[in-house]
Amino acid sequence: MARVLLVAGDATESLDTWYPYHRLREEGVEVQIAAPERKVLNSVIHDFEPGWDTYVEKPGYRIPADIAFRDVRPENFDGLILSGGRAPEYLRNNPDLVRIVRHFVEKAKPLAALCHGSLILAAAGVLNGKKIATYEALAPDMEKAGAEFQNREVMVDGNLISSRTWMDLPFFMREFLKVLGSSQPKPVAARA
Repeated sequence: MARVLLVAGDATESLDTWYPYHRLREEGVEVQIAAPERKVLNSVIHDFEPGWDTYVEKPGYRIPADIAFRDVRPENFDGLILSGGRAPEYLRNNPDLVRIVRHFVEKAKPLAALCHGSLILAAAGVLNGKKIATYEALAPDMEKAGAEFQNREVMVDGNLISSRTWMDLPFFMREFLKVLGSSQPKPVAARA
């Protein structure tokens, strides 16, 4: 059974976290939610209101974190998803999270970032030469980190899967599951 680490924090986007969590479990994947501390997180819901130039933020569901970043042994996981929302603005400064991200890059394991989760990749210094889809307002940040911004539903660049917002989740998860599945050892057929 594959194991995936799902990164979240206070002000993580509800759909960016719960949709991948449930979709992975539906496929039989074991999922652990990692955060700065093992606690119940307060998520947010981002929405677009008529007449606003940017998104609005409302309180979302509570999300229990299973493990603190400092306790994560990344070698025990097959894939990593970086949830979006406002959380990545402060999560990117956590040295334990940077250590986790770099492990997935160095080992070429499936690594996915949704929306503002791309800020964590930029802070870890792992985007040079990569193509990435993320929230359009982050295009300058991605370009400064050495990435090529893609304004599309999903972008797959090797083991890196990325999408713009929660509206792209079906495409994001479809591609993440493909990359995760192709990275898993295939069962050996029994000889007759």
